[in-house]
Amino acid sequence: MDLQNAGRLAVRVIAAVLIALSCGALAADDLYDAINRLRAGQGTCTAAQKPAALTRQSALERVARDLARGYTLPDSLKESGYRASASLFINISGADSSDEAATLLEKQYCKQILAAELADIGIYQDARQLWIVMAAPFAPRVSLSSEAAARQVLDLVNKARTASRRCGDKMFNAAPPLRLNAVLANVSREHAEDMAHFNYFSHLGRDGSKPAERVLRMGYKFRATGENIAAGPSTPDGAVAGWIKSPPHCANLMNSTFTEMGVAFSVERNSEFGVYWTQVFGTPR
Repeated sequence: MDLQNAGRLAVRVIAAVLIALSCGALAADDLYDAINRLRAGQGTCTAAQKPAALTRQSALERVARDLARGYTLPDSLKESGYRASASLFINISGADSSDEAATLLEKQYCKQILAAELADIGIYQDARQLWIVMAAPFAPRVSLSSEAAARQVLDLVNKARTASRRCGDKMFNAAPPLRLNAVLANVSREHAEDMAHFNYFSHLGRDGSKPAERVLRMGYKFRATGENIAAGPSTPDGAVAGWIKSPPHCANLMNSTFTEMGVAFSVERNSEFGVYWTQVFGTPR
C-alpha cells in the first residue's frame, strides 16, 4: 500500500470512530428521555405517585464512567465531588441500542427507576456495557419550624414516659410528663448550632464546656440536668427513636427527676451529618 492510500484509509478509520462515538452519545441522550418517560408513567412501570423527572448531571456521568473502569460507587461519588444522600447504579450488558436498554430497564428495574427520593442521573456507555447512576444530592432539612419540632419532641417524649421501659440493663418506671422551658431551649439551640456549624458531635463543647456548665452559664439554676444529642435525623420521630434505642439517652428521657426540657435542631449542609439535635433536661431549684 502506498502512503497516499494509507493516509486515505487512516482518515476513513478516524471518521468511522467519530461516527461510532456520536451514535453512542445519541443513544445515551435517548436513554435519558426513555427513563424519564418511565418515571412519568409512560410504560408498564407503575407507582402510587409519579416521581419527578431526573436531572442529567455531568458529575454522575463521571461516576458512571469510573464504575465502568472498576471503581466502587462510594469512591466514584467522592472523586466526582457529588455528595449523595441516596444513590444506586444499574449495569446493563448485551443491549445493542437504547431501545433495547430501555426495554430491559422496563422489564427488570422498575423499582430502581421509580425511586422517588432520587433526583439526578448520569449515564456512561462503552462498546460492551451501559452504566446508569441515579442519586439524590445531600440536602439536609427539617420541614418544621423550631417551635413545631420542639412540641413534637415533647409529645413523643411524654408518650414514651407513660410506660415503664428498659434502658440498657436498667429498668425505669413510668414518669410524669415534662414541660417545655425557654431557657433550656436556648441552651439546646446554642449547642446544636455549634455542633452543626463547626462539624463535630459531642456533649463536650468546643470551648471544653460540659452540659451542666452550659446550663448554668445560661442562668438556669438546677437540682438536676442532663443532655441528649443526635446527628442525622431530619424529623423529631427519628431523633426520639434514636434516643430511646441508646441506653444513656433513654435513661435521661425516662428519668423521673426531670420536670422540664428544651430541644432544638440546626441544619448545616457542609457538615458531616447535616442535621444536629440537642435536648436538655432540667429540674429547677
